[in-house]
Amino acid sequence: MTTRRTRSVIASGRPLSTRIGLLIVAGLLTGCAVTGSAPAPRSVFRAVLISDLNASYGSTHYPAEVGNAIAHITDTWRPDVVLIAGDMVAGQSPQLPDSIVWAMWAAFDSVVAAPLRSAGIPLVATMGNHDASAYPAHARDRRIAAEHWRASPHRSQLPRLVHGDHYPLRYAVRYPDVFIVAWDATNQESTTSEELLNWLHGVLTSHEARQARHRVVLAHLPLYGVAEGRDRPGEVLSHGDEVRRQIESWGATLFVSGHHHAYYPGRRDALDLLHAGALGEGPRVLLGTGMAATKTVSILDFHADSLSITTYRMEGGTDVSEPVATESLPAIICSSRGWVMRRDVAAVDTSCAAPR
Repeated sequence: MTTRRTRSVIASGRPLSTRIGLLIVAGLLTGCAVTGSAPAPRSVFRAVLISDLNASYGSTHYPAEVGNAIAHITDTWRPDVVLIAGDMVAGQSPQLPDSIVWAMWAAFDSVVAAPLRSAGIPLVATMGNHDASAYPAHARDRRIAAEHWRASPHRSQLPRLVHGDHYPLRYAVRYPDVFIVAWDATNQESTTSEELLNWLHGVLTSHEARQARHRVVLAHLPLYGVAEGRDRPGEVLSHGDEVRRQIESWGATLFVSGHHHAYYPGRRDALDLLHAGALGEGPRVLLGTGMAATKTVSILDFHADSLSITTYRMEGGTDVSEPVATESLPAIICSSRGWVMRRDVAAVDTSCAAPR
């Protein structure tokens, strides 16, 4: 588990209080292999993050780890909200008939959304490329995804929904001290869209956002590459380094992404960059590490002035493993688009990569 203090004011650089407020609590959750972590104290806002749940194209079935994670969420972790960083169904294949696309969303509702609703746990999700790609060839998928979410009870469980005119493609949810923006980032051109960037700027600088200490952007594609086989054009957002600086200046404190199927808790300057691992098929290896690929689920505990992240491996069986030891992950990941530093590291040699 890692804990990092949040900044009290928005600044272009990394404030001293952030740099010296780092704490690694590796053994805090020892003994949780069977039961998972205990429910968070009520002074903590808890989110559980899952991502990339899908199997092969057109599949209406989910790997066992998805159902196991949902059971732990509803029975043990009991978060205030569940976050999904995209790819909830296995679309993005124009050859699939409409009936299969609808069936995939029905399966998602049965396995994931309905159990969360029954437990009274809200769901905040951003669309992935397999759900609702913005490329014209996948307009059908995008239409059905929007119709499914607007007709389902998902929205009614978000009593603090704001900026919801484009729901479910982009919207925001306001909690007292945590503001979450689900942003439409299904392809690399999302960061070259003046409309999408203007919308994100307006939401992050809105009165509702400024009331919250934690301001989270939930997207599908990451700003930097972290996984083998995904460090290439089309798999990361264009102009990621520039956009990262922009959203930080607009008040974001955390950028959450999926798509790379590899867990890495990173940062650049004062912005945390949380790369979610996959729960579905195809977990990937972190760039340049040779480490074993693994499926993961992350627990985010938002404290008054810090964020703690605890991540578990989910591989077969019904129990979660010991928490991933943050110090076992590389101190820096270098990609063709730039570098990402592990969020608990105070300083590291960043000469290995530069954005191009």
